[in-house]
Amino acid sequence: MGSWLQILVLVACITPAVVEGRVRNYKFNVVMKNKTRLCSSKPIVTVNGRFPGPTLYAREDDTVLVKVTNHVKYNVTIHWHGVRQLRTGWADGPAYITQCPIQPGQSYVYNFTITGQRGTLLWHAHILWLRATLHGAIVILPKRGVPYPFPKPHKEVVVVLGEWWKSDTEAVINQAIKSGLAPNVSDAHTINGHPGPLSSCPSQGGFTLPVESGKKYMLRIINAALNEELFFKIAGHQLTIVEVDATYVKPFKTNTIVIAPGQTTNALISADQSSGKYLVAASPFMDSPIAVDNKTATATLHYSGTLAATSTTLTKTPPQNATAVANNFINSLRSLNSKRYPAKVPLTVDHNLLFTVGLGVNPCPSCKAGNGSRVVASMNNVTFVMPTTALLQAHFFNISGVFTTDFPSNPPTTFNYTGSPPSNLQTTSGTKVYRLRYNSTVQLVLQDTGIIAPENHPIHLHGFNFFAVGKGLGNYNPKVDQKNFNLVDPVERNTIGVPSGGWVAIRFRADNPGVWFMHCHLEIHTTWGLKMAFLVDNGKGPNQSLLPPPSDLPKC
Repeated sequence: MGSWLQILVLVACITPAVVEGRVRNYKFNVVMKNKTRLCSSKPIVTVNGRFPGPTLYAREDDTVLVKVTNHVKYNVTIHWHGVRQLRTGWADGPAYITQCPIQPGQSYVYNFTITGQRGTLLWHAHILWLRATLHGAIVILPKRGVPYPFPKPHKEVVVVLGEWWKSDTEAVINQAIKSGLAPNVSDAHTINGHPGPLSSCPSQGGFTLPVESGKKYMLRIINAALNEELFFKIAGHQLTIVEVDATYVKPFKTNTIVIAPGQTTNALISADQSSGKYLVAASPFMDSPIAVDNKTATATLHYSGTLAATSTTLTKTPPQNATAVANNFINSLRSLNSKRYPAKVPLTVDHNLLFTVGLGVNPCPSCKAGNGSRVVASMNNVTFVMPTTALLQAHFFNISGVFTTDFPSNPPTTFNYTGSPPSNLQTTSGTKVYRLRYNSTVQLVLQDTGIIAPENHPIHLHGFNFFAVGKGLGNYNPKVDQKNFNLVDPVERNTIGVPSGGWVAIRFRADNPGVWFMHCHLEIHTTWGLKMAFLVDNGKGPNQSLLPPPSDLPKC
C-alpha cells in the first residue's frame, strides 16, 4: 500500500495545478459629490466621486474582491447584477435579503468568483433609491486565448443609460410613499452621465463617441435607469446584436434596440458611413397610459477628422408606445446555442409556477393625497414586506420568525388577469419565500395584470440565468401556449420584460444554494412590494452547499 501511496503523491506533485483566474482587488469609496446637470447642481451619492461609477473589469474564472467603504449618511449595499454568485450569496448585495446594509463609517468586502460567464453586466446600489447615481459597468472578458464568437472589434466602449432628477431622489420617493401615489418622473435621461443639450439647458454638452472610418466597434450598452425602458439608436448606422445579459446570441442586425432597467446589450457597429457627426439617441418606451420622462438623451458619434462645426446627422426616435419596434427586437433574440456555448434548457419541469405581477390598492389612512389609499404592487397578490434581519442569515442560522416558506405557487384567486379587474384591489402582505430543492427545475410563467393599468414589468432574478421559452398577449393558457415554447435556442437572460397585458415563460435549474431575490427592476414597483425570494436548499456535500458567511458581514 505504501508504494501506491508514494506513486499517488508523486503523480499529484508532478501534475500541473489547474490554472485558476487571477484575483482582482477594487476599492469602492461611497462618497457625496457635487454634480451639475440641466444647468443646476446637487450633491449625489457616488463611488469614488464618479457618475456613472468606475467600470469593474475581470475575466471569466477571476476572483473579485471589492472593498466598499461607506462615507455617506445612508445605509449602502452593492449588487453585482447578473453575476451568478455560485454558493456566495453573501456577496450578492440586496439589502435585508442576503445581507444587512453597510452602515455609515463601515466597510464590507464583496468576495466572489466569476464562473462560466463572460460579457457585460452592471453593479448598482440595492437599497432605497441610491442606484439612481450609484451604478457602473461590469466587463467580464473571456478566458485568455478564447476569442469572441464574432469578429473582434477595433475598440470596445461602455455606454451606460440612466435617469437624472434635479431634486434629491430620496426626497422624491419619500414624498411618494407619504402620499401613497406615484413619484415624480425624472427630469432627463442620460448617456454615460450626460443628457446632451435640452431646451431647458441648451449649453450642456453630451457624451462623444469617437470613431475612425472603416473600423468596427463594440458598444456595451447598459440600462441603469431607475424606472424606464429605453430605445437606443444611432443615426445612419445599423447595430449587430451579439450578446444580451452576458450571454451570446445569434447575431442579427437592427437599427433600434429596446433595453429595460437591469438589462445589457452588446452591439457591433461599423464606422462605414461618410465622415461626419451622427446623433446617438436614448428615448423612453412605455406602451401603457403611465407618465414617463419624455426627454430624449443624446450623444454624438464623431468620425475622426470631422470638424466640430459640422452639422450632426439626426435620427427619428420611435414613438413612446412603439410596441411593434420593441417586439421586433425582443423576438429576434435567440441563444447562440453553439457547441462551445450550448443552450442548456431544462426539458423536464419539477416546479410549474404561475405568478401574477401587477399593482393593487390598499387602505392608508395617513395618505391624504391618495384619499386614504395607497398604490401597492405584488406577485401572486402578496405585497412583500422587507424583514429587519437578512433572509440569508435567518436561513443559514435557523433564525425563526423572519420569513415563511408559503409563497403561493399560483394566484390565490383566479380572475381574468388582463381583462376587467376584480372588485377588490387589495393585496395581502408578508415576507414569504418559495422553497426549491437543489438542482430542481422550474418553469415560471409571469403574468401581467390589468389592475390600475397593464404594464411592461422587467423582472430580475438574482443568482441565476433563465431561458425565455415563450411569451404572449392576454392570459396564459397552458394547454395551447406550451405547445409553442422554444426549447431549442431561447434567449438566456437575467432580466426579462413581462409584456404589457401579457405573459412570459421562463425556465431555470435551481443549482445555486441560498436565498435569491426576484423583483421588478422598475424601482418604484420594487418599493411598492413587487418582489419575492426563492430559497434553494443545499445539495449533497460542500460543493453543493452555501459557503459560511464572511467574518466582516455587516450586522443589522
